[in-house]
Amino acid sequence: MVVTKTTKIGDILDADKGTAPFFLNMGMHCLGCPSARNESIAQACMVHGVDVDDLIEELNNYFLTRG
Repeated sequence: MVVTKTTKIGDILDADKGTAPFFLNMGMHCLGCPSARNESIAQACMVHGVDVDDLIEELNNYFLTRG
């Protein structure tokens, strides 16, 4: 999976549940609720004060190591 600014949180979690800590660490604790699952990475980062480019890089690196 390749994560971009428009990738939905739910799609990332569905691809690999091991990504949950990335969101929990940024203060996004309601990962199961429909509104959180339908947020894009950019939206979630804006709300939680996280640098979107840094999170995208971390997630893409995670997926690369998972093969």
